[in-house]
Order: sequence, then C-alpha cells, then structure tokens
Amino acid sequence: MIDRSSFLSLTLGGLAAILDATSGSAQTPGAVRRKIDIHHHIVPPQWLAAFSARGRSNDVLGNSPHVAQWTPTASLEQMDIFGIQTAFTSLSTPGIWWGDVAAARALARECNEYAARNALDHPGRFGFFAAVPLPDVDGSLSEATYAFDTLKADGVGLLTNYDDKWLGDPAFGPFFAELNRRSAVVFVHPTVAPCCGSVIPGLSAAAEEYLFDTTRTMTSLLINGTFTRFPNIRFIFGQAGGTMPVVAERLERILEVRPNYATDFPHGAQYELARQFYDVTTSTNAPTLAALRQFTAPTNMLLGTDYPYVPMSYTDPQLTNAKLDKTLLAGIQGDNARKLLERARRE
Repeated sequence: MIDRSSFLSLTLGGLAAILDATSGSAQTPGAVRRKIDIHHHIVPPQWLAAFSARGRSNDVLGNSPHVAQWTPTASLEQMDIFGIQTAFTSLSTPGIWWGDVAAARALARECNEYAARNALDHPGRFGFFAAVPLPDVDGSLSEATYAFDTLKADGVGLLTNYDDKWLGDPAFGPFFAELNRRSAVVFVHPTVAPCCGSVIPGLSAAAEEYLFDTTRTMTSLLINGTFTRFPNIRFIFGQAGGTMPVVAERLERILEVRPNYATDFPHGAQYELARQFYDVTTSTNAPTLAALRQFTAPTNMLLGTDYPYVPMSYTDPQLTNAKLDKTLLAGIQGDNARKLLERARRE
C-alpha cells in the first residue's frame, strides 16, 4: 500500500508541471513537449497476470501482442517523439471485471497504486484515471474514495458497459451521485457488449462495435437522466463519441415526442450531449473531425492516442496536418485538457 504522504511531491510538483505546460502551436515529431494525451493506456504487470492466470491474456492484448512488452519508458520515448508533455493513463478493455467481486476489488487497488506510483516516479509526465470494480457499486464507491483522497487520481476510468448494463443503468446511480459531488472527470473507454461481440463473423470488434457501444452508453446516460441529474460530472468519450455526432439529431427528434421531454431535457437532448468532452483518438480523418466540430464546442475536443494499442503516428500527424486554425489545434492538443483538469482540481 502507498502511504498518503508519498504523494506530496506529486501534488505540489508534478501537478504543477502538468498544468503549467503550454500547448502553443502545432508540434512536429521531436518538438518541445507541450501536448496532453488524455487517452493513453498502462499495462500493469498484475493486470496482465490476472487475466493470463485465467487463460484470458488475449482479452487484454487483443490484436496487439506487443502490448505485453509495454513499459513506462516505452511510453515516455513515444511521448518525447511526438511532443507530448503529459499522458493521463487508464486501463483499456476488458477492465478488471470477470464476475468475481473480491478479485476485482483487489485488482483495482493494485492497478491504481501502480498508476499512482508511475505518476510519482515521473513528475509532470503522467496523470491517471482510476479503475473501479463496476458493476460492484459499493466496491467502486470505496475504491473511488481511496483513489481520489489518497492516491490523488485525476478522474475515474470506466468502460461503456458492464455485463450488458450501460452506464445510464439506474443501478449505477449512487456511484454517479458521488462522482457528481466531487465534480469528477470520468473517462469512458469503449468495450464490446456480451450481446454484440460477434454480430459479423470475421470482423474485429474494434472496427465498428467500439464506436457503436460508445453511442449506446451515451444514449443510456441521456435517456436515463444521468447527464441532467449529475451535471457536475465531466465525461470524456473516446474516439469522437463513436457515432453520436451523426445520430444525435435523429435521437433528439425521436425523444421529442415523449410527454416528459421538456422536464427531462430542459435545454434539449443535443445540448446534454454536446456539452460533454470528446477525444479525437483514431478520429482525425476529415469527415470525422468535421462531424465532431459541428456537434460540440471547440473547447470540448481533446487529444488522445490510444497508445500502446495504436501507434501515436496514427492520430497525431493527421491532426497536425488537418489544416485547423491555430487556436483550435492548440486547444485540442492541450489547452482544453489543461483547463478541464484545472477546474476539476479546484472543485
């Protein structure tokens, strides 16, 4: 266990280095580090070992066997190449849940202490979004308290669904109430729902299902009132919000016929969706960027790379070369994330 006092240097020094870094103008590989990567994964050895012991290492590695060789040094080397000052780390799919409450609680603690130690060992270079053992709500409340109050986590990292329960499910209400009280940042990573893992045989779930499941969980959060009841939570959705920028207007037209629409969505359904935050991981092609820019405010767009599962070169150079104006590009590359995290720390 990591004692609370060990994080004094991180709180007073590392965080200052993170938030004082300036994003400036567009960077090129090898440039001064100014960017913030909000979608960056760690591979704690105990996490990989836990799944390997159950014969499920492929759940963690997916189609990326090289992920097993990940180290903090590997991340830092790539961050330096692409001018990234700070990466905020999280666990990728499948998270830590396989139906064993005690094991999930223990693994969440181990992974969070690993992430916190990584941030402490490299001041200013790493922050982290804590893992919690959802769908175990009591365990998640306990782990969030430890992660925020002792480990000084920057937010919580969630998956889009847990055992075919999307995040707006009423069972998760007490957990989101606590996150709302804390004005927490919540990073939402896509995963594959048990219902939909092999709809099209031979096609990787990453090709489409990740995007669709992000859309499903956002719809769940919307229609079950999580967005409106807990407005202090700052959600970050990966990969430009899946397909939501395209279907949001259609969704609102369908919801408008509900008798309680005005009460449930006093500012409109699209308002609740648009005020969330979105990373541009693997979404820097022209059509996707155009849709996202029409859907949300420029200040709500964030840089993400999905390293080590995806090479940083997949997202970053496309964004730099997307012919965005300098203010918008600087915002995506770091200014927007810095302001978001500064506000979370103040509140």
